[in-house]
Amino acid sequence: MLLLEYHNLLIKTLLTERFASSTPTSIDQIISDFDGVTFHISTPEAKTKILVSISVKCFVDLVKYGANEVLQREYGPYIVDTETGYDFSIQLDLENLPATQEERDQLIHKVSLLRRNAMAAPFERAIDTHHQLSAEASKFTAESAPESSNAEVMAIHYREEEAMYIQASHDRVTVIFSTVFREETDRIFGKVFLSEFVDARRRAIQNAPQVLYRNDPPLEIRSVPGVRTDESGDLGYITFVLFPRHLTPQRREESISHIQTFRDYFHYHIKAAKAYMHSRMRRRVADFLKVLNRAQPEAEEKEKKTASGRTFKVQA
Repeated sequence: MLLLEYHNLLIKTLLTERFASSTPTSIDQIISDFDGVTFHISTPEAKTKILVSISVKCFVDLVKYGANEVLQREYGPYIVDTETGYDFSIQLDLENLPATQEERDQLIHKVSLLRRNAMAAPFERAIDTHHQLSAEASKFTAESAPESSNAEVMAIHYREEEAMYIQASHDRVTVIFSTVFREETDRIFGKVFLSEFVDARRRAIQNAPQVLYRNDPPLEIRSVPGVRTDESGDLGYITFVLFPRHLTPQRREESISHIQTFRDYFHYHIKAAKAYMHSRMRRRVADFLKVLNRAQPEAEEKEKKTASGRTFKVQA
């Protein structure tokens, strides 16, 4: 299956062109991304100063779990006062860019990851909490180790009717997505895809995270305020269990990037599968029409009458 890119391609393309151009030009462009995220790229002060602003529906939730610290770490020298109507802004001065082309490419890539880095804050906190709890649990024997964790469940309401919930414990990090299926066919395709995730772990990929699906809220989030239940079956909960092998310093960044794009990846492939099936059905109908057009109808024997009133049949 196709993996979605973590960076915003339009931002990367636009900045690459502007960094390479010798003649600065005015910019005023709004770019939409997944999950209702909006970027505004403009040059309000001067053509050489590019302002990049981002608006995220769940930015208030992200700030509670350390988004400001993550953004300060990644974009510190470029942070400016936030543009009105947006949640975070950075400014790039074309007259004060890094010296080498490699450093400029890294800067462009980092700016294109603005949404990813903002959304990464709760995952980073959960992984850090996991390592702390794991260190504390290592002081106990296997029999006396704590069975569960009282770590906070972090709720990120990143869409109007959907949210993700993250909880750390000493032996895992649990990530739960709530997702809404608007159509019956979406629900069917979704179950097929999710069963493939489960079967893939059983058949070949033993190191893959555990994946669970259910229509009622999982036990970990039943006490969280605002958790929805829906008896119609339109709402589902997808649980990922990340084990310590996914949370090592070498793999944590990749794991964060993969897990936070799951919802977009999931629904993208549902729509792609429906489009593919529709195209195959249209192609099959077109083939049937070609067969019908090539068919030669059998000539019917027609009766004719003579002047005396007798009838006879004309044989081909």
